Amino acid sequence: MDPNGLKTGGLLLPTIERRCTSPPSVIVIGGGISGVAAARALSNSSFKVTVLESRDRIGGRIHTDNSFGCPIDMGASWLHGVCNENPLAPLISYLGLRLYRTSDDNSVLYDHDLESYALFDKDGNQVPKETVDKVGETFERILEETVKVRDEQEHDMPLLQAISIVFERHPHLKLEGLDDQVLQWCVCRLEAWFAADADEISLKNWDQERVLTGGHGLMVNGYYPVIEALAQGLDIRLNQRVTEITRQHNGVKVTTEDGTSYLADACIISVPLGVLKANVIKFEPELPQWKSSAIADLGVGTENKIAMHFDRVFWPNVEVLGMVGPTPKACGYFLNLHFAGEAASAEHSGSVHGAYSSGIAAAEECRKRLLALKGIPDLVQVAAWEEMAGAVAPLQICRT
Repeated sequence: MDPNGLKTGGLLLPTIERRCTSPPSVIVIGGGISGVAAARALSNSSFKVTVLESRDRIGGRIHTDNSFGCPIDMGASWLHGVCNENPLAPLISYLGLRLYRTSDDNSVLYDHDLESYALFDKDGNQVPKETVDKVGETFERILEETVKVRDEQEHDMPLLQAISIVFERHPHLKLEGLDDQVLQWCVCRLEAWFAADADEISLKNWDQERVLTGGHGLMVNGYYPVIEALAQGLDIRLNQRVTEITRQHNGVKVTTEDGTSYLADACIISVPLGVLKANVIKFEPELPQWKSSAIADLGVGTENKIAMHFDRVFWPNVEVLGMVGPTPKACGYFLNLHFAGEAASAEHSGSVHGAYSSGIAAAEECRKRLLALKGIPDLVQVAAWEEMAGAVAPLQICRT
């Protein structure tokens, strides 16, 4: 595959004739999906691009592990919204990557993969499906009531606090025994979606995400082929931890931990929010107060995945296995990759299409600013994604 022909969105970009012997230069800090997408878009538009990545690998939240002899995503796993409106979908289709659909359009945030499941108590007894369905309906009613609490409040509050208010107003929604343990498991699933405890989740904003159509697809062969395709042919420097970014009158200077300095006309910063919050990168001059405040105010969750491999299958042939308990922290769940086809294949926070889109948007903003500054608006062609009617092959979704 010709990397210069790989257009953002998975479509082809014609070769662009350079009309300037010295094209604008851009340093992209961070080799995750957003950084690589930005670098790909700029490179396709004839910019000179260098990517600096602090780790010994690219991908960021995309991290496909092959220790078990099959691809296991320890980071991003799903394509949320298997449709062309999702900017990653055409690229995944173009690359011919298989998806396993774990739910349809009617799924909601906290149970997007629960079309096939089995829950157990701490003694190994399976919870009747009727109990799970009944409690699930109660949980949805509780969440609906929290919306009423939100509408009454001028200020935000934790979702857990709103649930407590709902219980005070509607005691019949408070469950006991096994039913309550299943309810705690539902809370556990909700917390897992945000990688944060319910007492840290915003009541006003927790359900504001717009879910795309097409259901949710698990990347059967892992997400790495996506980042690999985008990165092909780019100048990527690994193990380059940036410590300082200095804005100069004619561009920027980026300094890494080993003392190396890189000069460019512009810089795109695509490091994780947690890195910015830790202040490990010095900015000269300092960031404006409004931007520093935004970084400080935004929250970021932490999710750790564990992959377990067994010599034989001894569990039910379902997608999700879960354990209920008296509190959300006592609950847990596993995604059954054998059911989805990964372990049997010859060849799962958070969503990455938002980061991918952000990278493309950052590249376009950088392109506009540099071209206006240099006064050469005809140097490049816009590399933003556009749909080519009838040219996108159907996404390969398997149901084994």
